[in-house]
Amino acid sequence: MRRLAVIFVTMGTALALTAAPASAHTTLTSASPAKDATVKAPSEIVLTYADPVRLPRVVVTDASGAQRQAGAARAVDNKVTQPIHGTLPNGEYTVGWRVVASDGHPVEGTYTFTVSGSRAAAQPAPSAPSPTNTTSTQDSGGSSGWLWIGLLALAVATAASAITWLRRSRSKG
Repeated sequence: MRRLAVIFVTMGTALALTAAPASAHTTLTSASPAKDATVKAPSEIVLTYADPVRLPRVVVTDASGAQRQAGAARAVDNKVTQPIHGTLPNGEYTVGWRVVASDGHPVEGTYTFTVSGSRAAAQPAPSAPSPTNTTSTQDSGGSSGWLWIGLLALAVATAASAITWLRRSRSKG
């Protein structure tokens, strides 16, 4: 019974010493135009996060679902900037965003804003090329995925060592 207690204490200590640090996903702290705001037609969308981000993707759609962003979003530290194609006509727009936080986890969200007082006539949006999946290799778990694999391997090795030790102890005694 004592040996079994030693095994469990050893395994518990090994797991406790290698516990994963808490992941701190970033959050959107501000946006321009702001959520639910009524504004003149913006030339760009600026999203600010609590922490640095990478691999940004921003899609701006009008009420018909047509995309209105121009080119790729750019991330610098904790700010993402997405240019708008042309001048937006009056109406409601939805901003959908996705970034990868510094801890490797994707974070995403949406919000709407309204354009009022625009002189631009409603016109069909430019056809947007199909987006490429730039995050497919980054979303495979990041560094925390490898950490969990390492922890599992350590737990298996500890259990195997404990079983071997227990068998040898019984055969000697």
